[in-house]
Amino acid sequence: MSTGHPMRCACGKVRGVVEHPRRATRAVCYCRDCQAFAHFLGPPPGMLDAAGGTEVIAVRPHLFRFTAGTEHVACMSLTPKGLLRWYASCCNSPIGNTPRDPRIPHLGLVHSCLGKDTEAVFGPVTMRANRKRAKQPVPGNSPVKFGAALLRFLASMGRARITGQYKHNPFFQAGLVAPLAKPRVLTESEHAELMRKVTA
Repeated sequence: MSTGHPMRCACGKVRGVVEHPRRATRAVCYCRDCQAFAHFLGPPPGMLDAAGGTEVIAVRPHLFRFTAGTEHVACMSLTPKGLLRWYASCCNSPIGNTPRDPRIPHLGLVHSCLGKDTEAVFGPVTMRANRKRAKQPVPGNSPVKFGAALLRFLASMGRARITGQYKHNPFFQAGLVAPLAKPRVLTESEHAELMRKVTA
């Protein structure tokens, strides 16, 4: 029996599956870069919460696979060395982010492409990052839960490196030679304009 949970863009052209969703780490990030990515896309309805946070489901890339629509998968980066941020070009739906170096086995999926009840599927939020950038007060982190989640996250990344699972990354071409789609890197003026929207 499949243990996977479906992923889809707003229009349904891009689809995928997250295997073993209970292995994921559910977090909320309030950083300006995540907010800027949202503004780059529109922002899409439901991507940002009232405090400007983006709920992110962190998984190892080998636990995710596309099932349709990879021709619509696009990539952007806020700066030349920034994260690769992935979205569906067909409807400007966010998908997630990955490091530029595929040897770092991390994929942060944006919650809005995973359905409404992410807590029932992926468990409770265990991390709230960059809370100082939130647009209103947000709950703090439980030291115990945060520490346990961080240890599990780092151990999972280490295991993926040791076992070679990191080599299976659907956001990079076979052999990890290049990203699945050529990243569009914002110009300085484009980046500045997005940041103005974030701080407005």
